[in-house]
Amino acid sequence: MSFVVASPEYVAAAASDLADIGSALSTANAAAAPTIEVLAAGADEVSVAIAAFFGAHAQSYQALSEQASAFHLQFVQAMTAGAGAYAGAEAVNASPLQAALDVLNAPAQALFGRSLIGDGANGAPGQSGGDGGLLYGNGGNGDNGRSGPGRRRWRGRGVDR
Repeated sequence: MSFVVASPEYVAAAASDLADIGSALSTANAAAAPTIEVLAAGADEVSVAIAAFFGAHAQSYQALSEQASAFHLQFVQAMTAGAGAYAGAEAVNASPLQAALDVLNAPAQALFGRSLIGDGANGAPGQSGGDGGLLYGNGGNGDNGRSGPGRRRWRGRGVDR
């Protein structure tokens, strides 16, 4: 059983959240920029060497930060493009015949409590699946009923059995 749920709205929201994270990182990196030139605490050689060491470290951080920001921007752009493509694919996959199928199934649903054409819904824990269509369609998958606090788990794996 898959626990991954993806919808265009979730992907778009994730892309927006990633963009917000990128803004926060940019703000933090801008605040850290003045640390590139650290003044020596004293005029002695040790203070000058320590200041140079920290300055070099800050420059390395800024260089890596620029690379990470570029990668982050590309990742956000890819997520945003993916959300758009996913939404487009979902729109294309929405059957244009669904309205006609609903009109066809309405009388049978009213008379028999079942569609003429279509698959049944999967059952909730402890329930059987829904009936398929009278003329065409598969019944929904039933559940084994072992849910809740009484179910046993495999030792050390956290998997239901």
